[in-house]
Amino acid sequence: MSKKIAILATNGFEESELQSPKEYLEQQGWTAHIVSPKPGTIKAWAEKDWGKDYQVDKTLDEAQASEYDALVLPGGVINPDQLRTDDKALAFVQDFFQQRKPVAAICHGPQILINAEVVKGKNMTSVNSISKDLKNAGAYWEDREVVVDHGLVTSRTPKDLPAFNAKMVEEIREGKQ
Repeated sequence: MSKKIAILATNGFEESELQSPKEYLEQQGWTAHIVSPKPGTIKAWAEKDWGKDYQVDKTLDEAQASEYDALVLPGGVINPDQLRTDDKALAFVQDFFQQRKPVAAICHGPQILINAEVVKGKNMTSVNSISKDLKNAGAYWEDREVVVDHGLVTSRTPKDLPAFNAKMVEEIREGKQ
């Protein structure tokens, strides 16, 4: 069955955390759109320096959660820090939770979920540096490669991408929670 997934990102996303899930989703025969605040391209951060440019498929003004089956939030330090202060990005994220659709966030990606106020009472993981932020926002943080809580898939770092990708696809196949 064909699925359509939104990947919300802006400049400074960790390249592997967008590229790997996007390719994995497309290997399932699904469509993965990069959604961003502005049109054009967004620049990746590739571990220690700027990486490639990626084409934005839709802007936040053009995209609606109702068009998609799931949402992916890549990390990187810069990307979530910008998106978590963008009201349109936060509303977009909240819509996925209101519609009970799967959401997958890796590394620093859960910072966006904190500002969207959707983590309270959820079992989650993330990069260790934001574990306290998640706990302070009411999440139950665990140091594991992947944690799933009612359609919310979270992982720690790029080394967890194989487990993250597999669980993300499993949750998307299951659909609404």
